[in-house]
Amino acid sequence: MNNLIKRTSRCLTIAGSDSGGGAGIQADLKTFAANGVYGTSAITAVTAQNTTGVQDVLEMPINLIENQIDSVLSDIGADAVKTGMLSSSEIISIVVEKLSQYEIKNLVVDPVMVAKGGDKLLQDEAISALKNELIPIALVVTPNGPEATAITGVDVVDIDSAKVAAVRLVEMGSKSAVVKGGHIDEGPATDVLYDGSSFHLFSTRRVETPNTHGTGCTFASAVAAGVAKEMSIRDSVSQAKAFVTGAIRGDLNIGNGHGPLNHFHEYWKS
Repeated sequence: MNNLIKRTSRCLTIAGSDSGGGAGIQADLKTFAANGVYGTSAITAVTAQNTTGVQDVLEMPINLIENQIDSVLSDIGADAVKTGMLSSSEIISIVVEKLSQYEIKNLVVDPVMVAKGGDKLLQDEAISALKNELIPIALVVTPNGPEATAITGVDVVDIDSAKVAAVRLVEMGSKSAVVKGGHIDEGPATDVLYDGSSFHLFSTRRVETPNTHGTGCTFASAVAAGVAKEMSIRDSVSQAKAFVTGAIRGDLNIGNGHGPLNHFHEYWKS
């Protein structure tokens, strides 16, 4: 009888905490829940943050990050892991070590570098660790245009350059890459997926709103949720694109700056 019981899909997010609730761990857990997976977390940093910017940041001790990951993966496990704010090379290295120890194959890397308000969330010295240690073990990496430019050196200004950057990311070791098109000014918002052999484009009409805080975290977490439910990368990206678009359209209008998405737009109205 037990063999007939459907096991709950599980996602672990390893990221920073956003006190404003719009991005980071908070956005990730909301996204997991809205997409039907059980979410767990390992907090890498605590931020004092709201819709107008980041006021303070405190990195967690390395041993505490390590112990959080051990606690979750040794007991609950994870069908997919999503990483967000990993601000130092030491943090990246311990995360890579732990994911290797627990033989995590389904890793979604959101290379968080800068907050919506412009505050830097990734130290310069950590970029090489991101490129040389974390990206090579990823199933998919999900940078926006500026992040893809910083990582690959390709100036992402249109779909063609986004394709070049996506190929470079796969050449770095990631099995696939999505270069998001929200920062490209012209045309619809088009995300470019390269799966190692072919390109897939996902386009939506742009939504005119300042309330897009946490979009990157939400997208990557929705991809991880799809992967955890054994969807293909292409289908995971497609449903993540649809989820984020709906969450942006469900405009919450909270705070005085870049407000959050409505992660539960399918369940309650703003």
